[in-house]
Amino acid sequence: MKKIIRGIGKFFRHIGAFFDKWLITPITKLILKIIDFSKSNSKGLERLIGKKQTLIVISLVLALAVFFIVDSEGNTMIDQYAEILYDQPVTATYNEEAYVVEGLPDSVDITLVGQKRHIFLAKQSPSGGVTVDLTGLKPGQHKVTLKYTQQLKSIDYRLDPSTVTVTIYDKVSATKSLTYDVLHQDNLDTKLNIDNVELDRSEVIVKGAEYKLDEVATVRALVDVDNFPTQEAGEITLEDVPLVAYDANGKTVDVEIVPKTVTAKVTVSSPSKKLPIEIVPKGELAFGKAIKSLSTNIDSVTVYGSEEALDKLDSLEVEVDVTGLSDDKEYTVTLKRPNGVTEISEKTITVNVTLDDSTTREINNVSIATENLDTSKYRVQALSEEDSRVTVVVTGSKSIIDSIDSSTIYAYVDLDGLGVGEHEVEVKVRGDDVKLNYAPKNKKVKVRITANS
Repeated sequence: MKKIIRGIGKFFRHIGAFFDKWLITPITKLILKIIDFSKSNSKGLERLIGKKQTLIVISLVLALAVFFIVDSEGNTMIDQYAEILYDQPVTATYNEEAYVVEGLPDSVDITLVGQKRHIFLAKQSPSGGVTVDLTGLKPGQHKVTLKYTQQLKSIDYRLDPSTVTVTIYDKVSATKSLTYDVLHQDNLDTKLNIDNVELDRSEVIVKGAEYKLDEVATVRALVDVDNFPTQEAGEITLEDVPLVAYDANGKTVDVEIVPKTVTAKVTVSSPSKKLPIEIVPKGELAFGKAIKSLSTNIDSVTVYGSEEALDKLDSLEVEVDVTGLSDDKEYTVTLKRPNGVTEISEKTITVNVTLDDSTTREINNVSIATENLDTSKYRVQALSEEDSRVTVVVTGSKSIIDSIDSSTIYAYVDLDGLGVGEHEVEVKVRGDDVKLNYAPKNKKVKVRITANS
C-alpha cells in the first residue's frame, strides 16, 4: 500500500513540475512581456484586447495547448503495462554428483512491466531463463538470489520469489534390494493369472542426502498391466519399468535411483478347472413340506483363477433360499466366485425345486466320531455303550428317506478345548443328501478324556 501511495504522489509531483515548466512559467513570462508591450502601446492594445473576437481566439488557443499537453503526459503514463509469466522453470548450477539441494523451487512467476510493444518483443525474444548459481557453496543453509536474464532492457521484471533459502547436503549412496508391485491388476482379463514377474536385476543404488536414504524401506519396480502389449497367456517383456522408493509407511521418498528403470519378464497363464454344481438349500420350508428334487439347467461350470485356489475346490456350491417355500419353484441364481477365482464360465443358472410332503425315519446305531482332540496327548472313550452310538432322526421326502442307510450319515462330538476328565458334550449330525434334515435323537453324550501314558 505504501508503494502505491508513493507512486501516486510521484505521479502528481511529476505532473505539477511539468505544468510549472511548460505552462505556468512560459505564460507568466508572456504576460510580463505583454505588460511591457502594453505600456508602450497601451491604447492600441486596449482596443485589440477589448474586442470580443480577440478574447475568444486567445481562450481557444490556451485551451487547446492545455489539452494537448495533458493528453500527451497521460498517454505516457497509461501506456505502462504489466504481464505475468507463470511457472517459469528454475535452473541451478552446482556439482550434482557431490551435493543434494533442497528448498529450491522448480518454477517461479515473472512479472514484466513496460509498454505493450516492448513486452510483446520480450516474450518473443530468447532469454537466459531463471537461474541460480550455487557453485562454491558448502553443505548447510544458504539464502540465494534468483536471476532472470532478458536481452530487452526497455522493460522491468520482478521474480516471485526472488530469493530463497536452500539447504545443501553431501550426496551419499547405498545399495537396496529390488522388488515389484503389479499395478492395475483389475484390468487384467479375468481368465488370466500372473504367475511370476522376473526383473533383470535384484539390487539398485539409491543416492541422496543421508537422512533420506535412512528413510528408504524398499525400492519397487512398478509393473503396470495397462502396459501389457497383449492380454494373452504367455511370457511378456516390459522395457523401461519405472522404479520408486518407499518409506516404512508406504510414502514415496525423493531419492535418485540408479538405474531409473529395469526390464521385467511377466509370465501370464490361464489356469482353469471344471467343477460340478452343488445346490445347497438354506432356510426352513413351510410346515409339512420337504424337498423331493433339486435340478439345474447345467451340471457344471469352468472356473478360472490361481492354481492354489483351484486345487482347493471340488465343487461349486450354489445356495438357494427356500425359507417358507410351500410349492414348487424355479430360481434364477447369480453365481458367486469363491476366494481366488477370477472368472466363471456362467454368470447365472436356473434351479428347479420340487416339493413333497414331509415324513421322518429313525436310523439306529450310528457310531459317534470325535473331532479336534490332540491325539498325541489324549485319548477318549464313551462312558457307556449308549454314549458311543446315537439314533438319527431324518426328515424329508419319503422317496428319498426310504433309500438311505447309516453309511450316508456322520455323527460326531467336538472336543476342542477339553482336557482330562469326564465331559458331557453335544452330538452333531450331518448327511450326504442336502435335501434331508438330520438331527440326533439324544442331544448329548458323556465321554472321558485321559492323558496318554
